[in-house]
Amino acid sequence: MPYPIEKKLVVGVSTNALFNLEKEDELFRKDGVEKYKIYQEANKDIILEKGLAFPFIRRFLNINNIFSEERPVEVVLLSKNSPETGLRVFKSIKHYGLDISRAAFTSGKSPYEYIPAYNISLFLSTNKNDVDNAIKAHYPAGVILKSVVHDNVDDMELRVAFDFDGVLADDSAETVYQKSGQLDSFHEYEEAHSKEPLKPGLLNDFFIKLGFFQKLEEKRAGEDSNYKKILRTAIITARNAPAHERAINTLKSWDVSVDEMFFLGGIEKKRILAVLKPHLFIDDQRTHLDPSLENIALVHIPFGIMNK
Repeated sequence: MPYPIEKKLVVGVSTNALFNLEKEDELFRKDGVEKYKIYQEANKDIILEKGLAFPFIRRFLNINNIFSEERPVEVVLLSKNSPETGLRVFKSIKHYGLDISRAAFTSGKSPYEYIPAYNISLFLSTNKNDVDNAIKAHYPAGVILKSVVHDNVDDMELRVAFDFDGVLADDSAETVYQKSGQLDSFHEYEEAHSKEPLKPGLLNDFFIKLGFFQKLEEKRAGEDSNYKKILRTAIITARNAPAHERAINTLKSWDVSVDEMFFLGGIEKKRILAVLKPHLFIDDQRTHLDPSLENIALVHIPFGIMNK
């Protein structure tokens, strides 16, 4: 029996993140909303090109194909388009075979206020103002940064990578480091508090629900030796020993684990990302999101002390 939306893992995505609307956005900025609407309606049968979030969204929805009875995930479109111009978007959704049926079309108004109404655990947008407003309201949202992303249709594995502090956990540890300015002081503090779990961050709910699917996959793999898991998660953090212990204990307190965890201690994250090639990498620090990395949707969470 399908889950009700209150129990699903729901991702919200803007039209500009799901599809490439750079040309249309330029028209909107240059000529205004009416010319934009006329153009969209005149081109309603022209299929939109894939956007930065498309490879992630396609694989995320594939979870429903694996667990077809429960259908535990959903994608909701949160769009500033009008309902009329949204026709082109849904034609493109149908063309690509994406199982997306719910949407909010707000005719120019920021749609972030509807994040809790749709039970959204992560809202992906290319519009920084919309994401900033969502973060201020303590809603889980991230800006997809402009980069080069192509969709390998033969690769169905879903790889999602996270920073730890300020993303999965709150920014209290980062605050300690910023106030002291000394790595030794930070390590001493974290070692002294190693048994004390950190409080959840904005992406905690999304992360924990992904972990639930990992458990389902592990169970299926145990029952069927031919089953190949489709979900792979990773944490890529600037922490290193002895600060690693508090991070691991925090994950244990949430009853969730990851497939891979990288404690870098100052090594550039792009070294790991270039090998792992996640379909989504989420970090609260722009300096770790290098747009030269291709085929990775880079998501900035403008939250906490690192963004003040």
